Amino acid sequence: MRQFTAIVNPTAGGSAGAAALLRVARVLREAGAELETEYSRSLAHARDLARRAGQQGHVVLAVGGDGIAGGIGGALSGTGTLFGLVPAGRGNDFARALELPDDPAGLARILLHGAPRRVDTVEVESAVHPRTVVLGSVYAGVDALANRHANHSRLLRGAASYYAGGLRAVATWRAAGYRVTVDGEEHTHRGYTVVAANSPYYGSGRMIAPGARVDDGLLDVVMIRHAPRRLFFALMNELKSGAHVDRPEVRILRGRQIRIEADRPVPYGADGEVEALLPVTARVLPGALAVLC
Repeated sequence: MRQFTAIVNPTAGGSAGAAALLRVARVLREAGAELETEYSRSLAHARDLARRAGQQGHVVLAVGGDGIAGGIGGALSGTGTLFGLVPAGRGNDFARALELPDDPAGLARILLHGAPRRVDTVEVESAVHPRTVVLGSVYAGVDALANRHANHSRLLRGAASYYAGGLRAVATWRAAGYRVTVDGEEHTHRGYTVVAANSPYYGSGRMIAPGARVDDGLLDVVMIRHAPRRLFFALMNELKSGAHVDRPEVRILRGRQIRIEADRPVPYGADGEVEALLPVTARVLPGALAVLC
């Protein structure tokens, strides 16, 4: 029988994290599993708790949104520790990519009996963050600004906060000149954003990279070129289905290592948490994390 340590982000969705864990924990304990619960004070604290639990041979559960999932998953990357998710945040995009069930009983069955799946992680390096490992995507441009607005929203939650943040960011954005190097080959680009995606989803269910797979050893690089703002608003709506990839303003490349630079200070983010300025380098770590899904 597996032993679990659940690490809860107490700020994810208000009290949603504790409530989501309670529903899953009941099923785990009824099946005879041992479950310890830890509450994180910060993302760095959550990483420390995860490493300690992994050293004890426990399955580590990230309870919250993409920030704590990426932080804990990154901390366990390359360690062999089994990792599980109890989604309870704003976006839950990595859980969506893993097609985890919504019902607590279904999720508990996966945690109890599911076979581990090896997935890729993403090593991120910049001047501010010498080495951070995340799960989902690295995004540089208007979406990083939108995510910052969403994270600081006090009135809106979930997808609504991301959409409102996106409108606010686009209204003030001016096109940036990017230099994007993919596996040593340089590409120039002027526009709204560059995304290095390990997962199809970001921004609470928006399908930025429909072809991305969490276990193919590659990052999908999505570049959205400059366009009139009204067209970009239409593009934002198309992110719901992934239809934006058919537009001429969108270019997609694939590679194992991506460096993103810009001709002015441009923010970048990763898994909803890392906030800094370009340049940044992202490289895939194939099969580095064992996930129950």
